[in-house]
Amino acid sequence: MNQHLMPSRTVDMPPDLSEEQVLTWANRILESRFQRSHYLSNPGVTKDYLRSTLANKEREVFALVFLDNQHAVIGLEILFYGTIDGASVYPREVVKAALDYNAAAVILAHNHPSGIAEPSSADERITERLVEALKTVDIRVLDHLIIGGTNSVSLAERGLL
Repeated sequence: MNQHLMPSRTVDMPPDLSEEQVLTWANRILESRFQRSHYLSNPGVTKDYLRSTLANKEREVFALVFLDNQHAVIGLEILFYGTIDGASVYPREVVKAALDYNAAAVILAHNHPSGIAEPSSADERITERLVEALKTVDIRVLDHLIIGGTNSVSLAERGLL
């Protein structure tokens, strides 16, 4: 069995807190750090936040982090919901959302419910299409992060952007 698919160790929690309450609390802390960072100078905080937000979704979702011209976070929105192994992504809707936020740049992100963060050829193709579509309205794509369980893959770090 792959190590990243193995269940994590259980931790003793106070009896008055459920696991769901602890996870909700942890997600709020990560969201607060993400929002406080305001400027994306720490990719680790962005990855942590996106992992906590997207990793446990039962179906594939596609989200955008909207940034201003100084790369300050304007917002995050899940734009598309799919099935257990794919989500349809429409460049027109991505461009429309980015323009609605008046974004100068975006970070694309989606999850793989399988827990495996490796990009597929379809992931690479949609990234290319979105980069081209957003380029027509002068919006830069800084990265495309794929979240699989506790792992994440940056297409920018892999030189695929």
